[in-house]
Amino acid sequence: MGVPTDEPSFAGDGWSSTRLRSCPERFGRVKVEEMMNSTARFRRGRALALALAVAWQAGLVQAQTKVTAPDNKFKPAEDVELGQKAAQEVRRQLPLLRNESVDSFVDDIGQRLVEAVPAEYRHPEFRYTFDVVNARDINAFALPGGPMFINRGMIAAAKTEGEVASVMAHEWSHGVLRHGTAQASKAQKYQFGQLAGQVLGAIVGGTAGAVIAQGSQFGLGAAFLRFSRDYERQADLLGSQIMARAGYNPRDMASMFRTISKQGGSRGPEWLSSHPDPGNRSAAIEKEAQSLQVAGPVRGQGDLRAVQARLEQMPRARSTEEIMKNARTEGRGAGEEGAMGTSGAVAGNVEPPSSNFRTYTVGNIFEVSVPENWRQEGSGNSVRFAPQGAAGSLGGQEVFTHGVEFGVAGNDTPNLQEATSALLEALSRTNPELRQQGRAQRVDFGGREGMRVLLRNVSEATGQQEAVVLNATLLDDGNLFYSIGVAPANQFNAYQRTLQQVNGSVRLR
Repeated sequence: MGVPTDEPSFAGDGWSSTRLRSCPERFGRVKVEEMMNSTARFRRGRALALALAVAWQAGLVQAQTKVTAPDNKFKPAEDVELGQKAAQEVRRQLPLLRNESVDSFVDDIGQRLVEAVPAEYRHPEFRYTFDVVNARDINAFALPGGPMFINRGMIAAAKTEGEVASVMAHEWSHGVLRHGTAQASKAQKYQFGQLAGQVLGAIVGGTAGAVIAQGSQFGLGAAFLRFSRDYERQADLLGSQIMARAGYNPRDMASMFRTISKQGGSRGPEWLSSHPDPGNRSAAIEKEAQSLQVAGPVRGQGDLRAVQARLEQMPRARSTEEIMKNARTEGRGAGEEGAMGTSGAVAGNVEPPSSNFRTYTVGNIFEVSVPENWRQEGSGNSVRFAPQGAAGSLGGQEVFTHGVEFGVAGNDTPNLQEATSALLEALSRTNPELRQQGRAQRVDFGGREGMRVLLRNVSEATGQQEAVVLNATLLDDGNLFYSIGVAPANQFNAYQRTLQQVNGSVRLR
């Protein structure tokens, strides 16, 4: 039977109760009542289904992980001041690419991510900038208060624009959560004015970091040396949420981190040294992505492909290590003429260690007794005791041929052996000739359980073989306290007893 086109069909097709009531001649009274009840049940069911759908979608939004910024004794304005000072040093020490098309590509992504930061994490004081460093290392970092730097090598390694955005979103999450100054807040004895030299040296890492961090107070480097696994987990989660809000697939973050972990050789990319895997990183990001809805369409891959093609046409980029070595050789800065030089030349022979010792108290960390003809010198996140003519600055990097250096390194494991191995790996990145001699030994160091490792290295100052003794122990706050004793290999027997006496005199406060 045909139905008039201006009349809706029954129930699910749109029949109304008004239409049913007007047609008793077509349907019996009882039949009409049954149809009306059926229509009402259908409407209630459809409303219930709609409500359930809305509730389900709301549940998805609520299911995303809540990220809470850690306690921080510094003000956001201080983050800005700190970041601006460090950014000036980055631009002085490292070469920027300064290519309009590449800079525009990165800036567009950066601005999109900034606009997608949830309101509770926004800081109106922050000053956002995005620069590309002309280095082939897979690395990127965000400084406190807004400046972000991404290496050319990171862009070249990405498979999609979303992968580039993922690294930037992760770094920017560290920034908006203010992780850098939050870590420094844990070191209550340090004031804001002491942070500037350490921030960049810790984030850049490697030889460049050693150069940049000169002159800062001992022990402060632990606050910025690398992010904790908890902070890494927060940056992964908030970064994936920002990506989705900006229109990027958060699964690209998991993909990019898998790419990063596969590259960089046995030591891994520099990025991983300051951004440790919080555990099951890719799986956790994939799980978070399931609760997120990507906002709107994103750009295709044409821009990334064009940028990568442009990079391939450029001269091969150097690594950060090569950049800094070249700067030392030429006696100038990596990013600016005359920024670095050589001073305090290391002498070929030095006075033997005195049999008389003098006691020093270093900050609120420790006290130690050293030969009275050794003098104290601070450098970066360490303090050194060495005889006259045994220490100096080579191309802006502090070097020494005789003596002992004490320092504090950031650490994420309660296992002393693992923490010591991590420190050795970090030392190897800036001392490629460093080699372990024999197995590590358990010793008493500073009245605590310690590890001692004997090593060999080639001195950057003399080009000769040198013997190195590393001692390490865990502090109450979980960081690693260490000493590095150094002497030329052909003089080590004469220095070994002195180094044992120095390490045996250490008292942690």
